[in-house]
Amino acid sequence: MTDLLPKHVAIIMDGNGRWAKARRLPRTMGHKKGVDTTKAIVRHAGKIGIEYLTLYAFSTENWSRPEDEINDLMGLLRVFLKSEAADLHKNNVRLRVIGARDRLSDDIVKMIENVEGMTADNTGLNLNVALDYGGRQEILKAVNDAVKLGNLIDEETFSNMLFTTDIPDPDVLIRTSGEMRISNFLLWQCAYTEFVFSDVLWPDFSTDELNKAISEYQNRDRRYGRVESN
Repeated sequence: MTDLLPKHVAIIMDGNGRWAKARRLPRTMGHKKGVDTTKAIVRHAGKIGIEYLTLYAFSTENWSRPEDEINDLMGLLRVFLKSEAADLHKNNVRLRVIGARDRLSDDIVKMIENVEGMTADNTGLNLNVALDYGGRQEILKAVNDAVKLGNLIDEETFSNMLFTTDIPDPDVLIRTSGEMRISNFLLWQCAYTEFVFSDVLWPDFSTDELNKAISEYQNRDRRYGRVESN
Protein backbone atom coordinates (compact mmCIF):
# COMPACT_ATOMS: atom_id res chain seq x y z
CA MET A 1 0.00 0.00 0.00
CA THR A 2 2.94 2.34 0.62
CA ASP A 3 4.37 1.97 -2.91
CA LEU A 4 3.47 5.04 -4.97
CA LEU A 5 0.91 6.08 -2.38
CA PRO A 6 -1.07 9.04 -3.74
CA LYS A 7 -0.37 12.25 -1.90
CA HIS A 8 -3.86 13.63 -2.54
CA VAL A 9 -7.05 11.59 -2.87
CA ALA A 10 -10.31 13.27 -3.88
CA ILE A 11 -13.66 11.50 -3.57
CA ILE A 12 -17.10 12.23 -5.00
CA MET A 13 -19.29 10.56 -2.39
CA ASP A 14 -22.30 9.42 -4.40
CA GLY A 15 -25.17 7.02 -3.85
CA ASN A 16 -26.70 7.84 -0.47
CA GLY A 17 -30.19 8.31 -1.91
CA ARG A 18 -30.09 5.12 -3.97
CA TRP A 19 -28.79 3.18 -0.97
CA ALA A 20 -31.81 4.33 1.05
CA LYS A 21 -34.28 3.76 -1.79
CA ALA A 22 -33.09 0.17 -2.27
CA ARG A 23 -33.90 -0.46 1.40
CA ARG A 24 -37.21 1.44 1.32
CA LEU A 25 -35.80 3.98 3.76
CA PRO A 26 -36.00 7.80 3.76
CA ARG A 27 -33.16 9.51 1.91
CA THR A 28 -32.06 10.97 5.25
CA MET A 29 -31.09 7.49 6.42
CA GLY A 30 -28.83 7.14 3.41
CA HIS A 31 -27.12 10.42 4.27
CA LYS A 32 -26.70 9.35 7.91
CA LYS A 33 -25.12 6.07 6.85
CA GLY A 34 -22.95 8.05 4.43
CA VAL A 35 -21.64 10.15 7.33
CA ASP A 36 -20.58 6.95 9.12
CA THR A 37 -18.71 5.89 5.98
CA THR A 38 -17.06 9.29 5.79
CA LYS A 39 -15.75 9.01 9.35
CA ALA A 40 -14.28 5.57 8.64
CA ILE A 41 -12.63 6.68 5.41
CA VAL A 42 -11.11 9.77 7.04
CA ARG A 43 -9.63 7.66 9.84
CA HIS A 44 -8.26 5.10 7.39
CA ALA A 45 -6.77 7.71 5.05
CA GLY A 46 -4.83 9.20 7.94
CA LYS A 47 -3.75 5.77 9.15
CA ILE A 48 -2.24 4.68 5.82
CA GLY A 49 -0.42 7.97 5.24
CA ILE A 50 -2.55 9.91 2.76
CA GLU A 51 -1.53 13.57 3.13
CA TYR A 52 -4.60 15.23 1.57
CA LEU A 53 -8.18 13.96 1.36
CA THR A 54 -10.81 16.10 -0.37
CA LEU A 55 -14.46 15.11 -0.08
CA TYR A 56 -17.27 16.48 -2.25
CA ALA A 57 -19.99 16.95 0.36
CA PHE A 58 -22.40 19.51 -1.12
CA SER A 59 -22.31 21.07 -4.58
CA THR A 60 -23.67 24.38 -5.80
CA GLU A 61 -26.26 22.35 -7.73
CA ASN A 62 -27.42 20.55 -4.58
CA TRP A 63 -29.31 23.68 -3.52
CA SER A 64 -31.95 22.66 -6.08
CA ARG A 65 -32.89 19.60 -4.01
CA PRO A 66 -36.10 19.60 -1.94
CA GLU A 67 -35.94 21.99 1.00
CA ASP A 68 -36.53 19.28 3.59
CA GLU A 69 -33.58 17.25 2.24
CA ILE A 70 -31.33 20.32 2.30
CA ASN A 71 -32.37 20.99 5.90
CA ASP A 72 -31.57 17.39 6.81
CA LEU A 73 -28.14 17.65 5.15
CA MET A 74 -27.35 20.88 6.96
CA GLY A 75 -28.45 19.28 10.21
CA LEU A 76 -26.06 16.39 9.61
CA LEU A 77 -23.31 18.88 8.83
CA ARG A 78 -23.92 20.64 12.16
CA VAL A 79 -23.77 17.31 14.00
CA PHE A 80 -20.55 16.33 12.20
CA LEU A 81 -18.82 19.63 12.92
CA LYS A 82 -19.88 19.56 16.57
CA SER A 83 -19.22 15.89 17.30
CA GLU A 84 -16.05 15.36 15.27
CA ALA A 85 -14.13 18.58 15.95
CA ALA A 86 -12.37 17.32 19.08
CA ASP A 87 -11.66 13.92 17.51
CA LEU A 88 -10.15 15.48 14.39
CA HIS A 89 -7.97 17.70 16.53
CA LYS A 90 -6.91 14.81 18.76
CA ASN A 91 -5.88 12.83 15.69
CA ASN A 92 -3.80 15.73 14.31
CA VAL A 93 -6.16 16.26 11.33
CA ARG A 94 -6.36 19.71 9.76
CA LEU A 95 -9.84 20.55 8.47
CA ARG A 96 -10.43 23.07 5.69
CA VAL A 97 -13.74 23.80 3.99
CA ILE A 98 -13.55 24.87 0.35
CA GLY A 99 -16.35 26.55 -1.55
CA ALA A 100 -18.60 29.57 -1.12
CA ARG A 101 -20.03 30.34 2.30
CA ASP A 102 -22.52 33.12 1.64
CA ARG A 103 -25.49 30.72 1.35
CA LEU A 104 -24.61 28.74 4.47
CA SER A 105 -26.34 29.73 7.69
CA ASP A 106 -24.38 31.93 10.09
CA ASP A 107 -24.12 29.23 12.76
CA ILE A 108 -22.63 26.74 10.30
CA VAL A 109 -20.09 29.29 9.06
CA LYS A 110 -19.13 29.99 12.68
CA MET A 111 -18.72 26.28 13.40
CA ILE A 112 -16.55 25.87 10.30
CA GLU A 113 -14.36 28.79 11.32
CA ASN A 114 -14.00 27.37 14.84
CA VAL A 115 -12.91 23.92 13.64
CA GLU A 116 -10.58 25.38 11.02
CA GLY A 117 -9.00 27.57 13.67
CA MET A 118 -8.72 24.73 16.17
CA THR A 119 -6.99 22.42 13.70
CA ALA A 120 -4.96 24.98 11.72
CA ASP A 121 -1.60 23.93 13.17
CA ASN A 122 -2.17 20.19 12.93
CA THR A 123 0.37 18.32 10.81
CA GLY A 124 -1.37 15.05 10.02
CA LEU A 125 -4.03 14.41 7.38
CA ASN A 126 -5.27 17.50 5.55
CA LEU A 127 -9.03 16.99 5.28
CA ASN A 128 -10.72 19.28 2.76
CA VAL A 129 -14.51 19.28 2.66
CA ALA A 130 -16.14 20.87 -0.40
CA LEU A 131 -19.36 22.68 0.60
CA ASP A 132 -21.43 24.79 -1.77
CA TYR A 133 -18.63 24.05 -4.21
CA GLY A 134 -18.72 24.21 -8.00
CA GLY A 135 -15.69 23.97 -10.26
CA ARG A 136 -16.98 26.41 -12.88
CA GLN A 137 -17.99 28.91 -10.22
CA GLU A 138 -14.57 28.61 -8.61
CA ILE A 139 -12.82 29.28 -11.93
CA LEU A 140 -15.05 32.27 -12.70
CA LYS A 141 -14.31 33.75 -9.28
CA ALA A 142 -10.58 33.33 -9.87
CA VAL A 143 -10.86 34.89 -13.34
CA ASN A 144 -12.64 37.92 -11.91
CA ASP A 145 -9.99 38.21 -9.20
CA ALA A 146 -7.29 38.01 -11.89
CA VAL A 147 -8.97 40.73 -13.96
CA LYS A 148 -8.80 43.05 -10.96
CA LEU A 149 -5.02 42.65 -10.94
CA GLY A 150 -4.84 44.12 -14.43
CA ASN A 151 -1.81 42.03 -15.39
CA LEU A 152 -1.21 38.78 -17.25
CA ILE A 153 -0.88 35.88 -14.83
CA ASP A 154 0.63 32.41 -15.01
CA GLU A 155 -0.81 29.06 -13.92
CA GLU A 156 0.75 29.21 -10.46
CA THR A 157 -0.72 32.64 -9.76
CA PHE A 158 -4.13 31.54 -11.02
CA SER A 159 -4.02 28.34 -8.95
CA ASN A 160 -3.37 30.41 -5.86
CA MET A 161 -6.61 32.31 -6.52
CA LEU A 162 -8.66 29.12 -6.23
CA PHE A 163 -10.24 27.74 -3.07
CA THR A 164 -7.51 25.07 -3.07
CA THR A 165 -4.54 27.41 -2.77
CA ASP A 166 -1.60 25.64 -1.07
CA ILE A 167 -3.29 22.26 -1.68
CA PRO A 168 -1.63 20.04 -4.32
CA ASP A 169 -3.74 18.79 -7.22
CA PRO A 170 -5.36 15.39 -6.67
CA ASP A 171 -3.38 12.35 -7.76
CA VAL A 172 -6.51 10.26 -7.94
CA LEU A 173 -10.23 11.06 -8.00
CA ILE A 174 -12.61 8.33 -6.86
CA ARG A 175 -16.31 8.41 -7.65
CA THR A 176 -18.68 5.91 -6.09
CA SER A 177 -22.08 4.52 -7.19
CA GLY A 178 -21.17 3.65 -10.79
CA GLU A 179 -21.54 7.15 -12.21
CA MET A 180 -18.76 8.15 -14.62
CA ARG A 181 -18.60 11.93 -14.53
CA ILE A 182 -16.91 14.50 -12.31
CA SER A 183 -19.95 16.73 -11.77
CA ASN A 184 -18.28 20.15 -11.67
CA PHE A 185 -15.70 19.02 -9.09
CA LEU A 186 -12.12 20.36 -9.10
CA LEU A 187 -12.18 21.05 -12.84
CA TRP A 188 -8.92 23.00 -12.92
CA GLN A 189 -7.18 20.80 -10.37
CA CYS A 190 -7.96 17.49 -12.11
CA ALA A 191 -6.12 18.24 -15.36
CA TYR A 192 -3.76 15.27 -14.80
CA THR A 193 -5.64 13.36 -12.14
CA GLU A 194 -6.23 9.62 -12.49
CA PHE A 195 -9.92 8.67 -12.28
CA VAL A 196 -11.19 5.54 -10.54
CA PHE A 197 -14.91 4.73 -10.73
CA SER A 198 -16.48 2.34 -8.23
CA ASP A 199 -19.90 0.69 -8.54
CA VAL A 200 -20.25 0.66 -4.75
CA LEU A 201 -22.74 3.12 -3.26
CA TRP A 202 -21.10 5.51 -0.80
CA PRO A 203 -22.77 4.13 2.37
CA ASP A 204 -21.26 0.73 1.51
CA PHE A 205 -17.83 2.08 0.53
CA SER A 206 -15.44 0.44 2.96
CA THR A 207 -11.78 0.90 3.78
CA ASP A 208 -11.13 -2.18 1.62
CA GLU A 209 -12.77 -0.39 -1.31
CA LEU A 210 -10.51 2.61 -0.73
CA ASN A 211 -7.51 0.29 -0.69
CA LYS A 212 -8.67 -1.26 -3.99
CA ALA A 213 -9.02 2.17 -5.61
CA ILE A 214 -5.55 3.18 -4.43
CA SER A 215 -4.14 -0.11 -5.72
CA GLU A 216 -5.68 0.58 -9.12
CA TYR A 217 -4.08 4.02 -9.09
CA GLN A 218 -0.72 2.50 -8.18
CA ASN A 219 -0.86 0.36 -11.32
CA ARG A 220 -1.39 3.35 -13.61
CA ASP A 221 1.44 4.89 -15.63
CA ARG A 222 1.26 8.67 -15.14
CA ARG A 223 3.18 10.17 -18.08
CA TYR A 224 1.83 13.76 -18.06
CA GLY A 225 1.98 13.83 -21.87
CA ARG A 226 5.48 12.36 -22.06
CA VAL A 227 6.42 9.29 -24.09
CA GLU A 228 6.62 6.10 -22.06
CA SER A 229 10.19 5.36 -21.04
CA ASN A 230 11.83 2.08 -22.09
